[in-house]
Amino acid sequence: MNDNTASAPHLNPRTLNGATSENASILEDEVDGRLLSDAQTHFELNQFYFLEAEFLDDGRFADWLDMLGDELHYWAPTRTNRLRRQQALSVSAPGEAAYYDETKESLAWRIRRFDSGMAWAEDPPSRTRHLISNITAREREDGLLQVRSSFIVYRNRLQTEYDIYAGGRNDIIRRGGEHGFEVVKRTILFEQNVLLMKNISTFF
Repeated sequence: MNDNTASAPHLNPRTLNGATSENASILEDEVDGRLLSDAQTHFELNQFYFLEAEFLDDGRFADWLDMLGDELHYWAPTRTNRLRRQQALSVSAPGEAAYYDETKESLAWRIRRFDSGMAWAEDPPSRTRHLISNITAREREDGLLQVRSSFIVYRNRLQTEYDIYAGGRNDIIRRGGEHGFEVVKRTILFEQNVLLMKNISTFF
């Protein structure tokens, strides 16, 4: 056994950013397994996420809803600037301020509103392009998958309005459903403390 291995710092899998301090943990979702070595599962997850991006960019929101579990929690907390040792406090807690704090039913209501003629921010509809990358997946002890991914979303509306969102997603995935997997929890972290867009009507 290599002696250097024993002295290497332990990366706490419960932290979002791979830090060695418990104070750096900013999400409650646990990573209780190792990175998947199953190339087939990783490939299938990639195809699942790319199909999801295609549905969103094509405006096929009903098809996108079918990729989400009935018990879904879809959450995009706000962020604040904190010292390095206070990163556990940099993301708002459940029940506090959030850009999205949704269930599958409330997302379905938002989508129905697009067709009602009352969603002025999306009539005419935006043109979007979701770029998904850096997908990593871990097996949890309860049989679910914990999957992290990065995104850049470009949104153009009307003639000259455009927005660019960047961030990461922390998903809890269940095997099953029409497309092989279902998202049962999604936490979205934007790489901005304050979103400068006029509105936020895009899904991530």
